[in-house]
Amino acid sequence: MRIEPLLDKVVVQLQEAEEATKSGILLANSAKEKPQIASVLAVGPGGMVDGKQVDMYVKPGDKVIATKYSGTEVKLEGQEYIIVKQSDILAVVK
Repeated sequence: MRIEPLLDKVVVQLQEAEEATKSGILLANSAKEKPQIASVLAVGPGGMVDGKQVDMYVKPGDKVIATKYSGTEVKLEGQEYIIVKQSDILAVVK
């Protein structure tokens, strides 16, 4: 199965949280900060959203920074994904 987003939606997969601090202290799962950098896996076609034309600026393979706690978490075949609006993506990491 694969996820095909609609309109201005983007499917991303978050990068793993840091396992240790810079000084080498290992972190418990509850102490890890939710990562904001994600990989774009799929992009919707854009189009008319709420009466406005939306062009898509990200593409599969991009690394992006998304707003914290945005989107809808989806688990499919043992993998976790997040579906966000393109407007929830703040920047592309190059």
